[in-house]
Amino acid sequence: MAQGSTGNVIAALCSFFVPGLGQLIQGRLLSAILWFAVACIAFVVTWLITLSLLPFGWFVVSVFSCINAAVYKGARSA
Repeated sequence: MAQGSTGNVIAALCSFFVPGLGQLIQGRLLSAILWFAVACIAFVVTWLITLSLLPFGWFVVSVFSCINAAVYKGARSA
């Protein structure tokens, strides 16, 4: 997939709602698992810090996951 392609846009939208889902759609299993795990950890940490008032960690990670899925250029062929 080329950067800015329809596939990357769909992957970015998926990653915005569930971090790692876009990477999974792109076929990057390890990256998908890592993004989801980081989002879960960030959610728990911010939930504990703010005493469940504003657990924004998931949102912050989902934005970065979305950007990562959007700019993915795919495997380069030699």
